[in-house]
Amino acid sequence: MTSPSSPLALLVRKLETHAVLDAGDRAALLALPYTLRTYDPSSYLVREGDAPEQCAVLLTGFAYRQKLTGSGMRQIVSLHIPGEPLDFQHLFLDVADHNVQTLTRADVATIPRTALRELARKRASIGNAIFINTLVEGSIFREWILNVGRRDARSRLAHFLCEFAIRLDMQGLTGADGYELPMSQEQLGDALGLTAVHVNRTIKSLEQDGLINRNRRRIGFPQWDALRELADFSTRYLHLAQQKL
Repeated sequence: MTSPSSPLALLVRKLETHAVLDAGDRAALLALPYTLRTYDPSSYLVREGDAPEQCAVLLTGFAYRQKLTGSGMRQIVSLHIPGEPLDFQHLFLDVADHNVQTLTRADVATIPRTALRELARKRASIGNAIFINTLVEGSIFREWILNVGRRDARSRLAHFLCEFAIRLDMQGLTGADGYELPMSQEQLGDALGLTAVHVNRTIKSLEQDGLINRNRRRIGFPQWDALRELADFSTRYLHLAQQKL
């Protein structure tokens, strides 16, 4: 499938966050072959040990990457929003070292990795954009390690909520009254290194202090600056001010 209104326009927008693409680059990306599929919540897109032949781009819904211990304990290592590639590493690494799952019902476009890899080699600007995207992902991973390893429960959760708000806003997916948090308390715990019970207590604590408000899964931020201060949150690791190359 190829068309000017291709769903791959979301991928172009994401790559242009940190890199300069000309009209030819954009047209080449939109002309890539792809397959569309809708997945139910908790569907596996990639399993650890797989040898993926496709690279996935999330179009709607949310997804996450996770790893399991030998005893089945799960650690969620990243959360992904619409427009984001889910596994650029498989352009060059043959075997998956983690699992990729949908968090909600999701529409996904998959691109043959050989086609995308060849395009990245032919068009330096596209290869550069993919490289920068991967570097920014690495920066986010480092911040998540710091968050789980060195912040207390309130700061961990506050930091997660702040990051999610900023990333959604970058894609035009938040409103003035906050956002819908698509994760259960168990899933939040697996991302933050906390039990579901501890997550529940921490959410209530932030709410009682007036730092957040809730309407079911919708989270609002009546004291955004105070929440950021508690979280020790800076957008530096998201590289929003990165000069486009």
